[in-house]
Amino acid sequence: MNKFPMTARGENDLRSELADLKSVQRPRVIEHIAEAREHGDLKENAEYHAAREQQSFIEGRIKEIEAKLSNAQIIDVTKMDASSKVIFGATVTLLDLASDAEITYQIVGDDEADLKSGKISFGSPVARALIGKNESDEVDVKTPKGVIEYEILKVQYI
Repeated sequence: MNKFPMTARGENDLRSELADLKSVQRPRVIEHIAEAREHGDLKENAEYHAAREQQSFIEGRIKEIEAKLSNAQIIDVTKMDASSKVIFGATVTLLDLASDAEITYQIVGDDEADLKSGKISFGSPVARALIGKNESDEVDVKTPKGVIEYEILKVQYI
């Protein structure tokens, strides 16, 4: 079975969500189903059907998270020292050479990627171009809009 890289923070986030689903969300929806059953005819009981649908969603999400965690290769970036080299889990500050804008990304697993919070998948074009490079290197990233040139300003493992 293939293992997929995940940061320790990503693992903690998934474990927290799993604990919430199992200990808070699941009991709450079971309670809603029991209450809805007391209202009578289940065929025409919209509240019952909505609660059952919510239960189905929760159970599916629990299975999905458990599968992700069982196939994850956890990498704790705080215990790594690759000096100034960009590897999985690194937080990289870049300078866009065309616009002089600074951008910071953390290279994470597919399930953790969230561009709004500065986390990009290790399989993204930017991450693929950065991995293996060092601080002060210039990197060309091929995007659908064309080539973007970056300079790596800082590499951190936080």
